[in-house]
Amino acid sequence: MATETVAPATSLHETAAAMVQPGKGILAADESTGTIAKRFDAIGVENTEENRKQYRGALFSTSDIGDYISGVILFEETLAQKSGDGTSFVEMLNRKGVIPGVKVDKSTHALAGAPGEVITEGLDGLRDRLNTYREQGARFTKWRAVINIGKDIPTDCAIDTNAHALARYAALAQEAGLVPIVEPEVLMDGDHSIDRCHEVTELTLRRTFDELLSHRVSLEGIVLKPNMVLSGKDAANRASAAEVAELTVNCFLRTVPAAVPGIAFLSGGQGDEEATVNLDAIAKYGKAHGAPWQLTYSYGRGLQAAPQKAWAGNPENIPAAQAAFQERGRANAAAREGNYAT
Repeated sequence: MATETVAPATSLHETAAAMVQPGKGILAADESTGTIAKRFDAIGVENTEENRKQYRGALFSTSDIGDYISGVILFEETLAQKSGDGTSFVEMLNRKGVIPGVKVDKSTHALAGAPGEVITEGLDGLRDRLNTYREQGARFTKWRAVINIGKDIPTDCAIDTNAHALARYAALAQEAGLVPIVEPEVLMDGDHSIDRCHEVTELTLRRTFDELLSHRVSLEGIVLKPNMVLSGKDAANRASAAEVAELTVNCFLRTVPAAVPGIAFLSGGQGDEEATVNLDAIAKYGKAHGAPWQLTYSYGRGLQAAPQKAWAGNPENIPAAQAAFQERGRANAAAREGNYAT
């Protein structure tokens, strides 16, 4: 039952629309401590809280971040952190017109009885955590479900259990007055064809929206964060950007209700340039074929790989890191409008 703390549906709808507004995208800066350790290892930086705070603070304090970033997904640790002058990161983002959000899932774990498949955990205690996050200033949340493609997988069990968890999470988030980013990701790991990815993505999206509707989730108050329809990264012949755009948009036209305000594609292991070029092609194809939603991006590595390398753990490199971040942000903001020039 709804409580007095629940935001009106119109507020959820307005926030969701602002998250996918034209010309901007969402920065995924919600890497867990373990995940960011891998990123830092690659650039020879020790994974300490101070280094994590310095790096993320450099991104958030970039002067024009609000010109191309509508929202930032934060890790729980980051939501409570402050910059060197005592300003919280939440307030820093708010001042720049950027909406703060937070990752709320507790990562993936092996799905019992389903070798090679995983389930995302974190529903236990989520209602209380969501209320705390809202009090800390978050206005949206994110939960990621992972679907693997391989021999005899995914199974119906893996798709159904992950879709059900996504819907339970989304309902709880909206109850708390927070917009849920719903992220069903079909991984590009493997040598499968783009047609196989299309098949699995379509099935995953159908099951996900069935569950969202069953749980009475307001579709106008969510943001969908899915994979693009891609060839496996180890496929012998990977599909072109034009093929990616056609199969992606057509897949979503068949599965995603027009009530959803926007689709923020994840980069999902693509290289920086590949993710941008594919987004540009999707935007062009979507406009030409009447896509009813905003088509935008929510990139992690697609926005951060270059600034991480430029920063390399040295405070003196922060201006260079911010310049690299600006370049990636502007490129993807152009691509989501179909205006990217390589």
